[in-house]
Amino acid sequence: MNYMLENIDTVLFDLDGTLVDSMWMWREIDVEYLGRFGIPLPEGLQSDIEGMSFSETAQYFKKRFEIPDSIEKMKMDWNEMAWDKYTHQVPFKEGAREFLDYCHTHGIRLGIATSNSRQLVEAVMGVHGVLDYFDGIVTGCDVNKGKPAPDVYLEAARVCKTAPEKCLVFEDIIPGIQAGKAAGMRVCAVEDAYSRHQEEEKRRLSDYYINDYYDIMAELKLPGGSFE
Repeated sequence: MNYMLENIDTVLFDLDGTLVDSMWMWREIDVEYLGRFGIPLPEGLQSDIEGMSFSETAQYFKKRFEIPDSIEKMKMDWNEMAWDKYTHQVPFKEGAREFLDYCHTHGIRLGIATSNSRQLVEAVMGVHGVLDYFDGIVTGCDVNKGKPAPDVYLEAARVCKTAPEKCLVFEDIIPGIQAGKAAGMRVCAVEDAYSRHQEEEKRRLSDYYINDYYDIMAELKLPGGSFE
């Protein structure tokens, strides 16, 4: 297989489940938030909102569950609920810090293209001391359409001043993989417990598949395994 970073100028990451291990947290928040309104968590809710931007998710919740609060208050409440978890309980995916360090020291630009809110992205990257590594952070609220539309990745490439074909995307969910491919970028799917049942489809849609970032380290002649 060709070297994953060959002819790549910029690496773009999704956040949740791709760069940080946080998918578990959002289910907890959904349970707690809906519980405030006496609503049990419906089965399959996470799949229904997969890829939606923060604003799109709030609009979806407001309509489906008839939440009386404004969209802005809903987003503010979610940010507050997530803040402590992001700053104290959410770790990097295995090997992610080492891979970020490698890219940063070798002149590869870094960007984040996420459905999450900018405040939470900056909070978790700041806690881990790598916020200044990133040339651009783009959220689904910055563009017209969330994933699987390519908008967020095309905007991230523009912000990072890189042609789409020179970008490598890391994603953990199918709508994200589809967004990266639709943007004309190479895509590496990342193993995550939340989407393990979709592994076969993730492998089919992506150019590469890794269990963790140590898989890439082997190709970089650093400690780790190999990517498939």
